[in-house]
Amino acid sequence: MTDQEHRADNGREVATIDPIARIILDSDVPHLDRTFDYLVPAEMDETALQGTRVRVRFGEQKMSGFIRERTPSTGFTGSLKFLDQVVSPVPVVTEELFELAELVAARCASTVANVLRLAVAPRIAGVEKKFIDREPQDVEDQLPEPTLEDFAPYGGAEDFLSDIAEGDAARAVMAVTPGMERGWENLVANALIHTARAGRGALAVVPDYKDLQRLQDRLSQLVGDRGFAVLSAHHKPAERYRAYLQALHGDVSIVIGTRSAAYAPVRRLGLVVCWDDGDPNLMEPRAPYCHARDVLLLRAEQTQCAALFAGYSISAEGARLIRSRWATYLSVPREFLRTHTPHVISTGDDYQLARDPLAAVARFPHLAFIEARKALSHGPVLIQVSRSGYIPNFSCQRCRMPARCTECQGPLGLSGSEKLPTCRWCGAVARNWNCIECGGTQWRHATVGALRTAEELGRAFPNVPVFSSSGDHIMTEIEPQSAIVVATPGAEPSVPGGYAAAVLLDADSMLRRDSLRAPEMALRNWFNAAALVRSRSQGGTVVTTAPAGTATQALIRWDPVRFAVWELDERAELGLPPAVRTAAITGQESAVEDFVNQLNLPPEVTVRGPVDLEPMGQDAPQWRTILFFNYSIAPEVTRQVRAVRASRAALKLDPVNIRVDGLDIL
Repeated sequence: MTDQEHRADNGREVATIDPIARIILDSDVPHLDRTFDYLVPAEMDETALQGTRVRVRFGEQKMSGFIRERTPSTGFTGSLKFLDQVVSPVPVVTEELFELAELVAARCASTVANVLRLAVAPRIAGVEKKFIDREPQDVEDQLPEPTLEDFAPYGGAEDFLSDIAEGDAARAVMAVTPGMERGWENLVANALIHTARAGRGALAVVPDYKDLQRLQDRLSQLVGDRGFAVLSAHHKPAERYRAYLQALHGDVSIVIGTRSAAYAPVRRLGLVVCWDDGDPNLMEPRAPYCHARDVLLLRAEQTQCAALFAGYSISAEGARLIRSRWATYLSVPREFLRTHTPHVISTGDDYQLARDPLAAVARFPHLAFIEARKALSHGPVLIQVSRSGYIPNFSCQRCRMPARCTECQGPLGLSGSEKLPTCRWCGAVARNWNCIECGGTQWRHATVGALRTAEELGRAFPNVPVFSSSGDHIMTEIEPQSAIVVATPGAEPSVPGGYAAAVLLDADSMLRRDSLRAPEMALRNWFNAAALVRSRSQGGTVVTTAPAGTATQALIRWDPVRFAVWELDERAELGLPPAVRTAAITGQESAVEDFVNQLNLPPEVTVRGPVDLEPMGQDAPQWRTILFFNYSIAPEVTRQVRAVRASRAALKLDPVNIRVDGLDIL
């Protein structure tokens, strides 16, 4: 239809060129996951550009959205409404980002609006005004020559770096060797600079603020604070929006950040880097529940840029990239590895158990005590524990079942200041507790947290300072003094020169966690802690209390890739992720069953469920069905899941929650 046919009754003029704006509404309602056509008023012609924020009338309400595109005509046969307002004349979503949002939504069976909500930094008008008035800067000429010597020991790294400089789509997985003069942040920073000097954009994503600070400090030393932008939820909204605009307009060619930075609008993207992709912090806890690694993989395919996935350990997904030949593995010789990694001792091997049979049941075996006392004369000792708090869990003394609150079935725990256990969900004090399984009235400590461990070690090592890093109190660095540091996984502070020793407590409980990924996550936690210890040549020692097994052997041999490939092969035989993909459908039993019945699934899809989930504090029981499907039919499966959810939402049927490739569903 022509613009004359869409002219409003009051004679309001429409734009003469491309008068139709297709809008993506900022709504998480599934059946609104498409574009809606609106007329562009003549007075908004120059500001209503692709990617700008707008306000429109949708039904009886005003809604926000983005202009997906401007077109000369529409297929809508009714009367179109005018755009209500252009919120900002600055286009904040590029065509590349729109396409990425569509790819992520398709992969995760979610909506484009949910993806854009993560990808686009919230607008701060004051920052935007100052940015418009700025003088553009060109920092590429100011970038120094990168120092790539740390890549030299890695086989294949020279070809990888050459391909990046030439603009080729080189892809690699790297298990970083600790104990070198400079840490992993130096490798990543110089890879980013190497890409930027070749005239391409570079993007790095890390799991948490502690890692981000290390990378930021290193980049500041190499290129200065104005040579890169940082995107993180830890920063103030104004700082985050300023960094987003810097990347969008090409003021910087290097962007780093946490998981939301995976969408950063970097111009002429030449390299994406993900550090420690096995960290669960990289999984988005809100819809669309996407993993930053998967977003970067989609970007690498979309833009044909280079990709590097690095860490001290390798995830099963990283092993799949190697096994499928999508990426090459950058490895170091065994001799180099033995020189730069610490000496690892297991209290659970046959030799140590023969010397000390009680080591199998002792939380702090005698060998660990001896090695810790010996190392304290040379520097600090790291004690890794599995849980924060004082006594985070109780169990029944009679039947050993977890102690649950009699009010809401929540877990009971104890902090250092509490006299009686309290519920971690509703806060009720367990004064007259009895076990819901056997009726017992006495409990026992199921686990001991970091605070209780620090208290016990303070008595075992008098006159030695004891620090605790866990929960809400996380230390980033300590002085290289004789001290004991008790920390949970991910909260271990770094030490200049490294720890003299580390003791990995609760290693067996990490392996026993009720999760498909328990061995993989436990090994990752051990590698990350052991990487903070001095090398074998400097006397560094790591003592693990883990029982004998493949994960323990991988730590002793410092061989993450062999374990990751073995783990991948085991899951492939059983048809488990990441050898296959999954979609978890959760909700009320009738809604889940009805949803699955509406799907027209290929015969290759395996359906498991619905099963009743444990009470998690919800008012209504929750049931879950899991779909298992291979990668070749994944686009068809996720397309059907999106379509059925949209149709059910339009009919206002009971909703279900969809999580594709979730880390914690098995």
